[in-house]
Amino acid sequence: MRTPAQHRTAAAAVAAASFAALGLGTAPAAADTADPLSYVALGDSYSAGSGVLPLDPGAPLLCARTSKNYPHLLAASLGATLKDVTCGGAQTKDFTESQYPGVAPQFDALSADTDLVTLTIGGNDSSTFISAILACGSAGVVTGGQGSPCKTLYGNTFKDQVETKTYPAIRSALNQIKARSPKAKVAILGYPWITPAKAVPGCFLKMPIAQGDVPYLRDLQATLNGVAERAAAESGATFVDMAAASDAHDACRPADQRWIEPVLFGTNFVPVHPNAAGEAGMAARTAEVIGRP
Repeated sequence: MRTPAQHRTAAAAVAAASFAALGLGTAPAAADTADPLSYVALGDSYSAGSGVLPLDPGAPLLCARTSKNYPHLLAASLGATLKDVTCGGAQTKDFTESQYPGVAPQFDALSADTDLVTLTIGGNDSSTFISAILACGSAGVVTGGQGSPCKTLYGNTFKDQVETKTYPAIRSALNQIKARSPKAKVAILGYPWITPAKAVPGCFLKMPIAQGDVPYLRDLQATLNGVAERAAAESGATFVDMAAASDAHDACRPADQRWIEPVLFGTNFVPVHPNAAGEAGMAARTAEVIGRP
């Protein structure tokens, strides 16, 4: 039977192989210590890796959490003890409330002894982002991909919701994490790019968004990431900017290049979410930013 240290060494080897195979550089070496970092992973489907197989056998089925999500890879690379409570569909309110029957509020995983906390959150709040994708997809189909019907219909509605509702909710959540785990390094990740900066030929079949609405959705995502960055700065947390790292890996890219799966003809069972390469990319970028807490 393996000792805990041997398990951590084996897991770190898997993480290092994942980073290398995907061309993401070298995972940081796990510390050889009898007192590993206490790491708590919070957040929504981008943290849970919803849509990637295999599923984490220790997770509630409704959370659709994978054992290949970025928290698992990051924990292995750091030699950390992971408590992963990420869950697909989570909103900031699910940090302090039960998201599903039998699923504890995510903040219950935090303690005064927690050393590291990571999260992605905000994309599901008020259903703003998923509503925008669905609205823009429907409008794009109606116009055959021409014009910017979604922008015309909704204007600044979605951005205003992010600024007035999502931003204060994220800031409050980060402050509460700091209060519960005062010695922990807290890192909130930005969401990897879903759409390219502008429409590209052939993508409409996979992402049925009108040409003029592609930059509209990109700008909305930039706003969402921007409020997370601002909330991090105001609460003493670290923001892990995924913009540059994910710029050439949006859902319009070929299957061997993309980190986000498209609405149609993708490989994940949950569309418009990171694939295994995306989760590894998020882990590598986070490791680069935070080092070893």
